[in-house]
Amino acid sequence: MTSRPWVLRAAGLAAAATLALAAALPTTAAAGPAPVTHAIKSQISQAGEPPGQQKLPVDLPGGKTVVGETSPIHDPALIVAADGTWYVYSTGLVNRENGGTIQVWTSRDHGTTWEYAGTVWDRIPAWIDEHFSDGELPGNLWAPEITEHNGTYYLYYSASRFGGNKSLTALATNTTLDPSDPDYEWVDQGMVVSSPATGLDPANPAKTFNAIDAGIIEDADGTPYMAIGSFWYGIFLVQLEWPSGKPVAGWESKAVNIADRFMPGNPIEAPYITRHGDYYYLFVSFDACCRGGDSTYKVAVGRSTSVKGPYLDQEGRDMFGGGGSVVLDSHGAITGPGGQSVFGDYLAFHYYDGSNQDIPYFPTLGIQKIDWVNGWPVFNQTVETPSVLKQPKAAAAGGAVTFTATAGGTPGPVAVWEISYDGGASWQRADHQPVTKRTDEGSYRSTLEVSSGTYSDAGLLVRAVFRNAHGKAATDAVGFPAPPGR
Repeated sequence: MTSRPWVLRAAGLAAAATLALAAALPTTAAAGPAPVTHAIKSQISQAGEPPGQQKLPVDLPGGKTVVGETSPIHDPALIVAADGTWYVYSTGLVNRENGGTIQVWTSRDHGTTWEYAGTVWDRIPAWIDEHFSDGELPGNLWAPEITEHNGTYYLYYSASRFGGNKSLTALATNTTLDPSDPDYEWVDQGMVVSSPATGLDPANPAKTFNAIDAGIIEDADGTPYMAIGSFWYGIFLVQLEWPSGKPVAGWESKAVNIADRFMPGNPIEAPYITRHGDYYYLFVSFDACCRGGDSTYKVAVGRSTSVKGPYLDQEGRDMFGGGGSVVLDSHGAITGPGGQSVFGDYLAFHYYDGSNQDIPYFPTLGIQKIDWVNGWPVFNQTVETPSVLKQPKAAAAGGAVTFTATAGGTPGPVAVWEISYDGGASWQRADHQPVTKRTDEGSYRSTLEVSSGTYSDAGLLVRAVFRNAHGKAATDAVGFPAPPGR
């Protein structure tokens, strides 16, 4: 992210922050249900399997539809723990709302359904305020990066002041990502690098960088490096050392300037390097972030056989000199994708959601599974809003009722099942959601199973709302068959 005054952060995001989690939920407003509701909701199962026990389908390359609490997310850092839990760490809320520290989001169904899991700390560390005590204090912590080494998780994050490059990247460590673990504690390890910095280029003493947007990569020998930078002189590679996770002595003279657009403003930032096959791939964000519907952010990439570059794009142009192949740009309801990270074959990014009717262009989590084609990352930018192909019908068998609905769309839509207890006047999300699976024909099917204990509840209706990044489509509302013997 840049250090410029962002219209979205300064106004819209601050005003909307208190609504963020409610707006992110894929439900419609509903009146408080009667006490019997909770007993009924508990009888809605996940297609006959206990919660968390479903076999999850393998993702195909392309956009991955995410549902649940997915806003406000800026600069997502994605990691998947050994137990299969997906975590995203993201920029804190502005004006120190909720402490202003790094936010945490989790998914337990392979990155499809997300929920907010709180913040790393309750407040910004006091030493950061002391660092910026000569002027305006940072309103939030930015652009996290999360990596694991030898059983320790390293969380890098940034603090800065708008409109300049007085910035820093700092570090916290933990032995677990699970907040329920008794050993869970993010330990503040202090400063990693700060800017402005000197000694980066003896031939150009004025050369410096903006010390935000860290991304960590190990080379083939296990040596860690940090890609970092935003605007100014572009992207630098800084050598680190384990186990401290901090720069080696004399890092300034060893830093490599690996990307620079050499154009007015030099709009390049959010570097992230990942290794695939024989190459290191440098992902960056070009152009303007954080302007809501006016954002021009886009993801570009180059590759190199050495972590230190040179990184060349698909036309052979060096990213230190204006190169960079744009691989993900605005399309459909996705505006300004960027601020990316990579874990395995998944690219996580934020975008400004044009389909959000409550808060238009709210910053939202996006995920794509990378399709590696001829040694280059490819992203599917097909836009097809969901459409219902098969309406749900109640089918009673074995003391239960199932409802199956099918839809089409690209990215593949996910069904969020909703319940009405008042004949369709209001709706709310079912407690447990079945997995939406891709059929052999390329459509997407979801089956909700309800136990027979719900038969006695007159007026109970269900429907599925199929969603992807570009819109949604609701099925018809369906009631229950008469109980046997009536």
